[in-house]
Amino acid sequence: MSVYRRGNKYWVSIRYNQRRYRLSCPANTQAGAKAYEASLRSKLAQGKPIMDKQEESISFSNFVDKWFNTYVITNNKPSEQLNKKMAIKNHLRPFFGKIDIDKINNLNIEEFKAKKQNEGKCNKSINNYLGMLRKCLNCAEEWELINKAPKIRPLKVPPQKFNFFTEAEYNQILEEAKKINEEFYEMVLFTLRTGVRVGELLALRWEDIDFDKKTVTIQRSIVNGIIGSPKSNKVREIPLADDIFFILKRKKATLKNFKILTLWKIKISRFSLNRALKRVCGVFDFKVGGWHDLRHTFASKLANNGIPLQVIQTLLGHSDLKMTQRYAHLEPLTLSDAIKTLESKKPLAFNFGHNMDTVTKNPDNSEIKRIPINSNFTLNIK
Repeated sequence: MSVYRRGNKYWVSIRYNQRRYRLSCPANTQAGAKAYEASLRSKLAQGKPIMDKQEESISFSNFVDKWFNTYVITNNKPSEQLNKKMAIKNHLRPFFGKIDIDKINNLNIEEFKAKKQNEGKCNKSINNYLGMLRKCLNCAEEWELINKAPKIRPLKVPPQKFNFFTEAEYNQILEEAKKINEEFYEMVLFTLRTGVRVGELLALRWEDIDFDKKTVTIQRSIVNGIIGSPKSNKVREIPLADDIFFILKRKKATLKNFKILTLWKIKISRFSLNRALKRVCGVFDFKVGGWHDLRHTFASKLANNGIPLQVIQTLLGHSDLKMTQRYAHLEPLTLSDAIKTLESKKPLAFNFGHNMDTVTKNPDNSEIKRIPINSNFTLNIK
């Protein structure tokens, strides 16, 4: 039995009949905590229960409902609420449901990891479940229902491989997409030119297109039929390339019903788009994972063209630059060209990035001239 302070409260920790109780002290002083400890000792000596009924530990099954209704619904988007609801129902509650929240320990968590791996779940999915469990138990700690939440260590996830198309490949995809229908072709081209997520694509409205500025504003997304804000709540503005801009301009001019809000006439799900894209790629035996490969192609093409990662991050709407680096893969030809520069005899350009004076000689070495160098000056060295 021990008395200790955590944050602004005193606690008593007791192990009795192979069960640990962590109780917050009613009197929040050291003297009051010791008196509370003494009263608990007295109850144990007399064979009385040390906890009143209302102080009994809460099972995970009961607490997770309280957490969902109190925290998740208040702080998460509808699509995230649905994801958490399904994870609780199918994974967390079946395993942890009968365990009291103050008794969930690291052994339980490691057993949960092993069980999910045996079921064939990938490490990334298991880490998603663990993240929900961590937040749930951290809330229990913040709400002073448990003394300390256990440390949850995520599984190692190998670097994810992403598929993208070369310029020749996506031109073939565009030609084949026209054979399905004109609007499907427009959706493919729009994604290749803007890098939007499929949910953002399906949620587009005409009001998002600024024909004067030639931009599209990404301010909503549709997931599982629910319209909400884009991922990470990042509203962004993307310039439109000429080809997709003129297609949208012509499309807008042909509208007969000006009350139409959505950009696309056809009502289609992300699953149908994925199936259609896989059918198109199957004609050429192109490897394809889904619609997201078009977004990855957009980012990879920009990276190959030398666009800074920070710019690509803004266009993609990533909250973290590390996410952008996953998308900025280079085509093998680009890597080969990089190695070839080691053998190149071409002049190397250096930008010194500061103001200074230097000297140079004319070709005939007849005279020396002083040249001011500013931050925008590039010096060629032979």
